[in-house]
Amino acid sequence: MPEKADRPGNRLMDRPEYRSKQQPLTCSPETSVFDAVTKMSEKNYGAVIVIDPTKKVVGVVTERDVMNKLVAKGMDPRTTKLSDIMTANPRLARETDDLIDWLRIMSNERFRRLPVVDDNGHIKAVFTQGDFVSYTWPDLIYQMKSIATATVSKNWPIVLIGGGIALYSLIMVAVLNMLN
Repeated sequence: MPEKADRPGNRLMDRPEYRSKQQPLTCSPETSVFDAVTKMSEKNYGAVIVIDPTKKVVGVVTERDVMNKLVAKGMDPRTTKLSDIMTANPRLARETDDLIDWLRIMSNERFRRLPVVDDNGHIKAVFTQGDFVSYTWPDLIYQMKSIATATVSKNWPIVLIGGGIALYSLIMVAVLNMLN
């Protein structure tokens, strides 16, 4: 289980996008797959969070679950309950967990949706792999810039010599073109 983030700004709840995320779609385990998929379709959601009567997360049903566990097996969506096809006891993140820890876990364990709960275990948001990529993209650009700067700084004499040779070559080509 990931630990609480040590540095401010690294917690899931610190991300500016976290506050503006849409409320997750929730249903009870007894909801029919048909009703849940209808709601998912209306809201253009890729998953429904299954909650118990105390509003704690007990499962997740994704579009992939519907395809692999219902459609592929010829089950009836009107009589099949979410509890029959849900991923039970999914991994749950806390709002105070470290963003990078969960990015690594999701990548390693190959799941795409991460329910985020508060201290009472109530659903607050759902992070997707796409969210993590967009949240970390500025950090990746900064790291690439730092690496490029360090590489150029370290090899500054070579860059100057190479740049000088390239500039000299361009000047010579221009002079030769003017003479012809």
